[in-house]
Amino acid sequence: MNNKSFEVLAALAEKPGLTQREIAQGTGMSLGSVSSALADVRKQGWVEPEVNRVTDVGLEALEPYRVQNAIILAAGLSSRFAPISYEKPKGILTVRGEVLIERQIRQLQEAGITDITVVVGYKKEYFFYLEDAFGVKLVVNEEYASRNNHSSLMAVKEKLGRTYICSSDDYFTQNPFKPYAYKAFYAAAYSEGLTDEWCMEVGPKGRIKAVTVGGADAWYMIGHVFFDEAFSERFVEILEDEYDLPQTPSKLWEELFIDHISDFEMVIKKHDKGIIWEFDSIEELRAFDPFFLENVDSEVFANIQAVLGCAPAEIRDIYPLKQGLTNLSCHFATDSGEYVYRHPGIGTERLIDRAAEVAAQQVAKDLGIDDTFIFEDPEKGWKISRFLPDCRQLDPHDDAQLARAMAMARKLHGEPVSMDRTFDFYQESKKYEAALREKGPIDVPGYADMAETAAKLYQHVRAESTEQCLTHNDFFYLNLLLDEADNLYLIDWEYAGMADYANDFGTFTVTCELSEAEAERALEHYFGRVPTFEEKRHNFAFVAFAGWCWYVWSLVKEAEGDNVGEWLYIYYNYAKTYLGKVLDWYEIDEQQ
Repeated sequence: MNNKSFEVLAALAEKPGLTQREIAQGTGMSLGSVSSALADVRKQGWVEPEVNRVTDVGLEALEPYRVQNAIILAAGLSSRFAPISYEKPKGILTVRGEVLIERQIRQLQEAGITDITVVVGYKKEYFFYLEDAFGVKLVVNEEYASRNNHSSLMAVKEKLGRTYICSSDDYFTQNPFKPYAYKAFYAAAYSEGLTDEWCMEVGPKGRIKAVTVGGADAWYMIGHVFFDEAFSERFVEILEDEYDLPQTPSKLWEELFIDHISDFEMVIKKHDKGIIWEFDSIEELRAFDPFFLENVDSEVFANIQAVLGCAPAEIRDIYPLKQGLTNLSCHFATDSGEYVYRHPGIGTERLIDRAAEVAAQQVAKDLGIDDTFIFEDPEKGWKISRFLPDCRQLDPHDDAQLARAMAMARKLHGEPVSMDRTFDFYQESKKYEAALREKGPIDVPGYADMAETAAKLYQHVRAESTEQCLTHNDFFYLNLLLDEADNLYLIDWEYAGMADYANDFGTFTVTCELSEAEAERALEHYFGRVPTFEEKRHNFAFVAFAGWCWYVWSLVKEAEGDNVGEWLYIYYNYAKTYLGKVLDWYEIDEQQ
């Protein structure tokens, strides 16, 4: 059966009695093509003449083209949809009165697709109810946080055949799903003018020849996809062959397709403007559903309204900020100004004393070191701060800025303030080590030797007499901001407490990746003179402790499924370099 005959036959199977003009309007074919194809299917005995109804023989001819099942991808983090994505998956949001994934499941079922599998990962429990409510199957993607969406297809590779591949957060104003499909396709919409979407170049019969990110006046990928048997078979082969390659984890499944595009016969499936909607941000969704924020069940927005006394309609310009290692943050604005909402990361309740953070934050505000602070919940850890527009991060490798950072540290350490919380890098490392042991034996090569060296060095430092002062303990360039007027701020006081003054030097050296020469220059700025050997030794001991503490912390985070990335090695390297070196400085002094 050729494509045109298929289109006519499938249209009449879905709605018997259509006229030639109605078939042309529904399929996008010309009247001449419809007339020719209709004559062909009548000749085959597939359609009854005059009444345009598909015969039993025609239905048998269509059966090889029946869509077997659908896969809905719902495992992702949807980080661009902050802050709502901090609370719940994007696919279960209510848009224009319907839950996104529920609407899509109903549309699939209306098209006769009853074998539906939802691949879940992030906050998977929010999707469990779908099994009973709609009779779908659930498959858990355990790798959703460390890999892109290709891992979801790997989790259901045995189910790929004649299959719709869908995203849980798409909204279709008209049902795009059909019970039959002729060939593998990717749905598309047309962009007039420039776009940063994935644009398709097509050849004869609509075959996708190439895809580029960005373009102009072009058809671009959006919405659902259909895999036929040949596409599924080849795609699974490529997925299995390349899954363990180092470059694969970050790739979308579409990138694997594009990498091997000549191996596939996939065509474009064009849709009129306004049929398929994808929402990459809350602002895009609000443009589609103006009452979304008024109706959304969100603790985050309830918190914002309660603290700032604003109405839902005031909240705007919402977008995620660069995410830290322990928290998630987003920007938003109201009629009264611009703000940052900080959401605590998973597992931070075990690592962070939020009540102590609130106390330190208030001290910092009173001292004028950080007046961006507005409110923090001491139990749940969410925080609202004033946003600094057009600010820049301090450059620790610029000597003048390095001097300013050390002057701020000196100012903080010299203030006659006190608080209940204490912070000891070595003792913190022991807490993290205990948390790590809960995951199983610590069999990291070299760990035991480094731990023993850290313990010996700690005994030397404890024997020294130093006064406790308020320290930030996360003192590094990402938390040191310069505003438009060149005012310097020290933000994020999660780890603040009473401690040895050298804590902040140790943290700064490690997290700013200072060379030893730069670190020595920082000490000169701090003291206003060349430090003594004893002062240098003492401060570099805290470089070792900071590296060690955050190295163990990184191992905990990795064991919990988070990806710390290059920081794991940075922390390890500073611990490895300075634990032994500084211990030698102490032991050589003892021998003399």
